[in-house]
Amino acid sequence: MATRAINATITLPSSKSLSNRELILSALADSPSTLHGVLDARDTILMIEGLRSLGVDIEERGRDAAGNLDLVVIPHFLRASYESPTVINVGLAGTVMRFLPPVAAFAHGDSYFDGDAGARKRPMATLLEALKDLGVEVEDRGRLPFLIHGKGQVRGGEVVLDASKSSQFVSALLLSAARCDAGATIRHVPADLGNPRDVPSLPHVEMTINSLARRGVTVHRTSSARDSWHVDPQNINGIDLTLEGDLSNATPFFAAALIASGEVTCTDWPFNSVQPVTAIAQVFEAMGARITRSAGLFSLSGVGEIQGIDVDLSDIGEVAPTITALCALAETPSYLRGIGHLRGHETDRLSALATEINQLGGHVIEEPTALRINPARLHGGTFHTYEDHRMATAGAILGLRVPGIVVENIETTGKTLPDFTHRWEELLNK
Repeated sequence: MATRAINATITLPSSKSLSNRELILSALADSPSTLHGVLDARDTILMIEGLRSLGVDIEERGRDAAGNLDLVVIPHFLRASYESPTVINVGLAGTVMRFLPPVAAFAHGDSYFDGDAGARKRPMATLLEALKDLGVEVEDRGRLPFLIHGKGQVRGGEVVLDASKSSQFVSALLLSAARCDAGATIRHVPADLGNPRDVPSLPHVEMTINSLARRGVTVHRTSSARDSWHVDPQNINGIDLTLEGDLSNATPFFAAALIASGEVTCTDWPFNSVQPVTAIAQVFEAMGARITRSAGLFSLSGVGEIQGIDVDLSDIGEVAPTITALCALAETPSYLRGIGHLRGHETDRLSALATEINQLGGHVIEEPTALRINPARLHGGTFHTYEDHRMATAGAILGLRVPGIVVENIETTGKTLPDFTHRWEELLNK
């Protein structure tokens, strides 16, 4: 619990989303890449191990001050085992379970994908059916585990899919499309045309397109910026790149400043970020935060009072657990919309957040694609995390204001934010 104002300067690890995108592109590139500042966390280590098992040479050349990795990625002709399938463990990482199967299709041999028990509940059928449409041979039941029969090449072509459950389906296909014999056209068509839904978290698709552009790959938007993309067959260039810090991992620390009447400054913040900085900043400002940016610094301060909000979070759903925790401490009601896709993340985050906050005395009403959060006096208790790193940080945020909250399995934060406990304690003690 925060007993005084928080005033701290923090340096956060690299972006997990960027790290795993750049690892995939480096593996598919025509020449070696040097990646500075790759996140050293479970999700990225699983990606590195998966790529190595397919024959990619990834060498560690050092670490930066924040503990991020400097890597040289040398793309070899991809291979898998002919005698028995190469086993790839995806853990609970959406980027690994979705970005890596298209790469395995370019290997020679079979690749068997599986992961944590919770990973077997995450939606995969959309991607697997799309791969089949592109000419990939897959043995599956629509979820993990599944088997990719790699033939060394992928025909490509057009796929029509419903990506309303995850933008990762689109990004996974875009990342490997340039390697397909005929390239690929990806069209998002909602299964329920009477209730059409956009691709959620579209800024992450833009992040993918930006990563491709840096490597000389052009993505054509064939009808709309939101529902159709085309990539011609073309080279993917190697690159020397420094990755930026993770905005979504910064938000729990910014929430601490809003709750505890303090200020948190993040250093080395990119001037032109490929992450949705503006959208997230606007949400914090609507809740009462004051934000200043200058010369690579991003500072957020608060006065301890939190205002409820009515906002569509469909583009920035990854920060919804942080925002929900803040709303549970707000002075006025909140309505968080456009987050139905969070039901297919590490856990059903809408149900988990409502359950855990309500058992602490909160008043959260769960809707199919939204949460209504009313002011209530919270009390102590165990906050269960469901093996979900975002749930763990949400519980830590609530514990800043409410005495007696115990976050179960806080170590699950290591999925994307290594050494969170030490960083959190350091924040409170500065």
